[in-house]
Amino acid sequence: MSATIVLKPTMHRATLAVASLVQIVLMAAGALLLIGLFAFYQGDQRIASQLQALLSEQIADSARDGNVMALALPVGAATAGSAADVLTPRMRAALENVSRRYRVSMGALEPIFAAAEVAGRDLRLDPLLIVSVIAIESRFNPLSESVMGAQGLMQVMPRFHQDKLPDGADELSFFDPVLNVHVGARILKESIHRNGGLVGGLQQYAGASDDADQRYAAKVLAEKSRLEAFVQRAPLRDA
Repeated sequence: MSATIVLKPTMHRATLAVASLVQIVLMAAGALLLIGLFAFYQGDQRIASQLQALLSEQIADSARDGNVMALALPVGAATAGSAADVLTPRMRAALENVSRRYRVSMGALEPIFAAAEVAGRDLRLDPLLIVSVIAIESRFNPLSESVMGAQGLMQVMPRFHQDKLPDGADELSFFDPVLNVHVGARILKESIHRNGGLVGGLQQYAGASDDADQRYAAKVLAEKSRLEAFVQRAPLRDA
């Protein structure tokens, strides 16, 4: 009986140690998967390397301190910190507004806004237009999928746009938030050019070219106007 009493705490401690180790490994694997996804697109190698370095530090800290749950936090923080360097004051103000309105954390939104900033610059599109399309298409849910099979933030149809994916991408790549934004922005730019203007381009982007009322374009442009109005007021509010 006394042996049983001594053994139970020992077994309990051993079980907790094994469970903690397994949890660390699983969290590390998940974080490394995110690193792999971010390495797909050009210009984000810095984010991937920072994530990997930070992950290694956190594994060491957690193993030393026994704080396994700390691993869950720095991934978003590292991504947010790197992405925030790209954002202009205009996009930062819009980010704050979108975070409150759609109830999505700023850390989760920052890489999306940074991708819109970069894609807008490269394609000569207003990044707020890209953000507005995301708002209407998915409400900033990167895992959104329509009944027609459109995927991700900008609801890209995989069967029509496989050619826009980087080498090595698989069937789940359109759910990568940053990659989805870059691909969706290219599709939007092509639609605008093909239709000779913004309204027609937006309508074709949504597959609603035959909509006489142009309701989709009106929704996107109303969202963009709302964001622009907030951005213009933001410096006065912060003063």
